[in-house]
Amino acid sequence: MTTDTALVLGATGLVGSELMARIYTYYKRVIVLSRRTVTMPYPNVEIHTIDFEYMDEYAALFQVEDVFCCLGTTIKQAKSKEAFRKVDYTYPLQAAKLSAAANVRSFTIITAMGSSSKSAFFYSRVKGDLETELQALPLHALHIVQPSLIIGARQEFRLGERAAATISPLLSPMLRGPLAKYRPIQASVISEAMLYAARSGLGGTHIYASDQLRIMAAQLKNNNN
Repeated sequence: MTTDTALVLGATGLVGSELMARIYTYYKRVIVLSRRTVTMPYPNVEIHTIDFEYMDEYAALFQVEDVFCCLGTTIKQAKSKEAFRKVDYTYPLQAAKLSAAANVRSFTIITAMGSSSKSAFFYSRVKGDLETELQALPLHALHIVQPSLIIGARQEFRLGERAAATISPLLSPMLRGPLAKYRPIQASVISEAMLYAARSGLGGTHIYASDQLRIMAAQLKNNNN
């Protein structure tokens, strides 16, 4: 553990919860910003329940080394496209702006494979719009994680992910070379890759597909051995 401090948004989601299960061993202090009251069984985690509409009021909390953004929802959960965009675009972008103002060492965020502001699909277009805005900010280091289908133990049922988890052992061996990035990926692997990216010391903008995330996760484990 170092003397560094990290800040996490979206700590209760699938990837966020996997990140929390690991991050506390890499940082002396971990600040969590949550929209609802939660508890976590980690000794060095500090939870702040906030209204994300007024994130600017909590700018002082962004005086940290590394920021991790795992915010995300679905249109089904959000109930409307407008609400979805707020969670997947507005809030992450505001967090990135506060991070840039605080001169953080790194900002690491999950978007999605296929993100493009020119996409015909609303979901991918929102993610692409966010990436475009993020890359225009004066961040010392921006790490954009673009996983393929994420599998893991979600609280809510998602048919597509359940099916992917079932067929993944049969399908994945056939997805090699340039197709490797299309393999479904475990949330735990993504969280390890995010930690590796944030602590790599690299500056500038870096975008990672699923096949790269697996390599990074393995490197994180090797560094700990």
